[in-house]
Amino acid sequence: MIDLDTLDEKFSIEGEVGFAELENDLVFLTISNKYADADICLYGGHVTSFRPHKTMDLLWMSPDSMFEVGKPIRGGIPVCFPWFGPHKSDPQKPQHGFARLMYWNVAETATTPTGETRVRLQLSSSEETKNYWPFDFEAELDITVGSKLNVLLKVTNTSNESFEFGSALHTYFYLSGIENIGIEGLQGTTYYNQLNPGNEVQEEAVLHIREALTRHYLDTEAAVVISDPVFRRRILVEKTGSKVTTVWNPGKEACATIGDLPDDGYESFVCVEAVNAFNNLICLAPGATHETSAIIGLEA
Repeated sequence: MIDLDTLDEKFSIEGEVGFAELENDLVFLTISNKYADADICLYGGHVTSFRPHKTMDLLWMSPDSMFEVGKPIRGGIPVCFPWFGPHKSDPQKPQHGFARLMYWNVAETATTPTGETRVRLQLSSSEETKNYWPFDFEAELDITVGSKLNVLLKVTNTSNESFEFGSALHTYFYLSGIENIGIEGLQGTTYYNQLNPGNEVQEEAVLHIREALTRHYLDTEAAVVISDPVFRRRILVEKTGSKVTTVWNPGKEACATIGDLPDDGYESFVCVEAVNAFNNLICLAPGATHETSAIIGLEA
């Protein structure tokens, strides 16, 4: 049971950081500073909103998301760990791992010298996690809210044997309309086409999405720009510690089959994700650490 009074006493910052039960009794950490407002659900360590001042939210949340313990939140930035997609040998285990289905502990809140807000959340191995994955680990989310949002996932191997894991920061971006936007930065990159299995190379300079699309761009650390002329903004999506970039939109037919998406939900979001999977799984020796970050903001 999470005690809001205890969280407030230990981690609130007057006028900047607070705690509230915003959705179905789930506990959120709320941030408001001179740069932006943001909401982080402690269930899943899940950033659900990032609103730089003078613009709309950069993140998209499904109005049909269930906000219910035992079910993932749909939208924002789900944390996928310790695998991406379905489990490779047991389809009964949760899609995208267990990290987004557990409460994360607050370790620190702070104001930086430049007025940004920094939050650290932690998830450590336990009997519950070992029901899904047998290794000892410590995962930390280091989230900085300023003119940009920086979400860093740090995974440390605290066991006495090496392990391999996959992960992703599975970001949903809010759009004026899927037909309006173009995605720049992936020209010449090889991708695995999940809907028509096989590797292809993107020839066009700007990706326009006109139908269901699931592409896993391989061996790329490039920044991506989502250009949305109707909203008059260009969202810059940068990353570190990831060599796979996934771009996903379910399209009309698949969207209608997903219970926590409205039938027309596909029209207003695209996912651009910092991923460790496929040919870029991470192997950690005992005591070793890997960091993956997603940095999003408006292009200057």
